[in-house]
Amino acid sequence: MMDATFSHAVVWLSLTQNDEHPDVIHTQIYWLLGVVLGLLVIAYVAGRLMKRYPDHSLNPAMIEQFNHRIRVWWLMGAIFVAGFLMGRATTIILFGCISFWALREFITMTPTRRGDHRTLFWVFFFFTPLQYVLISFSRDTYAQWFGDSSRDFYGVYSIVIPVYALLFIPMRIAFSDDPKRFLERSAKIQSGLFICVYCLSYAPALLNLSLRTSAGEPWGDPDSHLPNAGLLFYFILIVQFGDVLQYLWSRLAGRRVIAPKINASRTWEGLLGGVTSTTVVGALLWWATPFQFWQAACMSMVVAIMGFGGSMVMSAIKRDRGVADYGTLVQGHHGVLDRIDSLCFAAPVFYHLTRYFFSQVY
Repeated sequence: MMDATFSHAVVWLSLTQNDEHPDVIHTQIYWLLGVVLGLLVIAYVAGRLMKRYPDHSLNPAMIEQFNHRIRVWWLMGAIFVAGFLMGRATTIILFGCISFWALREFITMTPTRRGDHRTLFWVFFFFTPLQYVLISFSRDTYAQWFGDSSRDFYGVYSIVIPVYALLFIPMRIAFSDDPKRFLERSAKIQSGLFICVYCLSYAPALLNLSLRTSAGEPWGDPDSHLPNAGLLFYFILIVQFGDVLQYLWSRLAGRRVIAPKINASRTWEGLLGGVTSTTVVGALLWWATPFQFWQAACMSMVVAIMGFGGSMVMSAIKRDRGVADYGTLVQGHHGVLDRIDSLCFAAPVFYHLTRYFFSQVY
């Protein structure tokens, strides 16, 4: 009886979602933002209390790790909320700065040769800003330049780095007349640019989509950035939930480590429990997205799996280079790339699923 009632409620909510007024959708997005900030406040207070009044049944190292994570979440939350409230351009600029910072950590992790310096100049000061400048161009910009309002710049920013930049990098290094470890040096710069800039740039690219429900009806006010900003916030929230829940499940129930030489803290139980829990959380927050209940569950599951894969890949790179962390984001904690590795791998997949199934494709 309860299962039938719950099913009817979900179906009813799914049907009424498509008829919601844009103002209602904006209110729901603000509610999501408020709930997250409230949870951060509660987590911060709990962490301070655990540190001030230690419980001998809790590992002090875990408490300290928890407090460090809360500080990072506050820092990242402040960045994203600032972009959320200040508009589309600010959000894209902030992501561009994060990409620049992450790429710097990636490149400085391994030694470079003198012949690479001019190539890195082009990577940092031409291709990285160019990617975000192209993403900042909206359909209105395309219409002003080319007189066609039915297209956007997706066809440009989707190939600039994986085609032109990846061809340019080995060519420029070859001109330096230094063949030593040529393939390794080229691949390192290409990988850093692809992961830290190209993949991450698909997160703010969500702001360019003309969102639709699965029924093809517009979702939110097309003249407002709030619906897209809310979806971006939802995506980041699900990625962070996935990281935390996989970590907790590995600590509480982890038995079988997936790849001990890569990351001894990642277990099969953590992966299964984290993906399942993230799927449930994402489904319960479907009301702040253009997705229906089951669609939000599927999207969250994909995000959690891709985020986990991103963490494993970046851990493998760190083990290969013999480093513990990529840098220092806040005192006593990891670098920015350690915090966005899941975002980098999940962003392009989430973007393209949303683009082809929940937006008007041009």
